[in-house]
Amino acid sequence: MENIFEKYESEVRSYCRTFPKEFTKSKGAIIEDIDGNKYIDFFDGAGALNYGHNHDYIKDKLIDYLKKDGIIHSLDMYTTPKKEFIQFFEEKVLIPRNLNYKIQFTGPTGTNAVEAALKLARKVKKRENIFALMGCFHGMTLGSLALTSDKDSRKGAGLPLTNVTHIPTPYMFDNLNIVEYLDKILSDDHSGVDKPAAIIIETVQAEGGIYVFDNKFLQGVRAICDKHDILLIVDDIQVGCARTGTFFSFERAGIIPDMVVMSKSIGGYGMPMALTLIRPELDIWKPAEHNGTFRGNQLSMVAAKAGLEVMLNEKVEKQVKDKEKIVKKYLEENINHDNVEIRGIGLIWGIDVHSEELSKKIVNECFNNGLILERAGRENRVVKIMPPLTIDNDVLLEGLEILSKAISKILK
Repeated sequence: MENIFEKYESEVRSYCRTFPKEFTKSKGAIIEDIDGNKYIDFFDGAGALNYGHNHDYIKDKLIDYLKKDGIIHSLDMYTTPKKEFIQFFEEKVLIPRNLNYKIQFTGPTGTNAVEAALKLARKVKKRENIFALMGCFHGMTLGSLALTSDKDSRKGAGLPLTNVTHIPTPYMFDNLNIVEYLDKILSDDHSGVDKPAAIIIETVQAEGGIYVFDNKFLQGVRAICDKHDILLIVDDIQVGCARTGTFFSFERAGIIPDMVVMSKSIGGYGMPMALTLIRPELDIWKPAEHNGTFRGNQLSMVAAKAGLEVMLNEKVEKQVKDKEKIVKKYLEENINHDNVEIRGIGLIWGIDVHSEELSKKIVNECFNNGLILERAGRENRVVKIMPPLTIDNDVLLEGLEILSKAISKILK
């Protein structure tokens, strides 16, 4: 039978090359292909499905809204779904955490939220440069791609990626204090480094290889931003929405960013949605100075509010902390191979096998045995564990068992 995808779809295809099946159904943490084969999902839509596939509560809200002929497309006009989302997000998520942010609805993807944050930071501070960390991933449009450090991703730009200074990360050097390094290059009039408008960080570098930055480092970066009049932007696109055990990944460090960018699971159901959260005094946009046709997807608003209700009603943050113990214990007891490093927090974990060839074989072996997961990090050497946050414990353990057996087989 002719493969329609290979014949007509662009060569830019990615994940389908690793998982070459035609998928038809999904529920919870299970995906099913056209032949009826079932797979445990440790991929989670690249982090867009924190509440699992086709969560009944969210699905019912979407279906009910569609049946009532609710408005679907509205740009940034006032609508009931937008009002209800804003009110719920402010009253149930932000205010209980003593956070005060204005909400900017950007385009539908994470890179849109990052681009808006960059543009606003430069407008506020009247500086062009931005600091980003080596090992980071912030998106694939030109502004966010300039931040992203992955060599292959950057090659795709086809032009110089400028106005960003990349800073080493703590895990790269044993004897370099990165906070002191930041302070030095910002204070030294001979460092040759232009003072940035902002520093953007992921509190957990996900695509960089699952590196969890400790609280002291995060607090140090916040202090450097305060000292040198620099905005702190936290990218919570992949590790937010309770992935690390708290709704915002930075909560554990007790810091408050100046801006937060969110997407992926803020859409509740895998629906396209992205937000840039802004301290009110920074919101100096002129009307329509930054916009996007699909910044008002009403189904995303409905699903996002329902997703937040699930997060609170099902105590998803607690679920994640409980499941974190299960994953950590299982990996420590069962992945005992030489030259393997385990890193993670909440329900995002990485197994670094220090070999692109071996990581690829492990992922392929897992897929052949009913488990979908991806790779990350330098040379894609890290096998990445990122299941839905609501996954049943027995399914979680079943997936970990498949992974453990695959690692033992490949690393024998």
